[in-house]
Amino acid sequence: MTIQVGDHLPQVTFRVSGTDGPEAKTTDDLFKGRRVVLVGVPGAFTPSCHRNHLPGFVEKQAEIKARGIDAIAITSVNDVFVLDAWQKASGAESLEFLADGNAEFAKAIGLDMDGAGFGLGPRSKRYAMLVDDGVVRILNVEDSPAKTEISGVDALLKVI
Repeated sequence: MTIQVGDHLPQVTFRVSGTDGPEAKTTDDLFKGRRVVLVGVPGAFTPSCHRNHLPGFVEKQAEIKARGIDAIAITSVNDVFVLDAWQKASGAESLEFLADGNAEFAKAIGLDMDGAGFGLGPRSKRYAMLVDDGVVRILNVEDSPAKTEISGVDALLKVI
């Protein structure tokens, strides 16, 4: 079942890049007591994600945070090392990158997809959501992984 506005995020463990290597962070660690824009993308360095989706959140992060947002987090079904490289290559060090390497989170929220036709295996659908203290307040899911129309930064800024 797909997560809906008003639902609590499920408890899963992400991997994040820490000072001494990968660290495990739970949903509570990342979202409890915080207002977070969470952006799900099909894959690091993929054309739409790298050229169209992520750059807007990097460029407009001050505008987003000025609206009472504590953090902007990007999640993808990639390992922590790939996400760390993508974060650095994109100049996005001030955003949080959450590795969902086994698609545990994507599956738990019903926003996983099969990318096998593209040689990608299990992936996350493309979406943007506003999470307030672990509760989904806004959810915009694209109907195609190549689109960034309702999950892009400008669409999100219109509703937060």
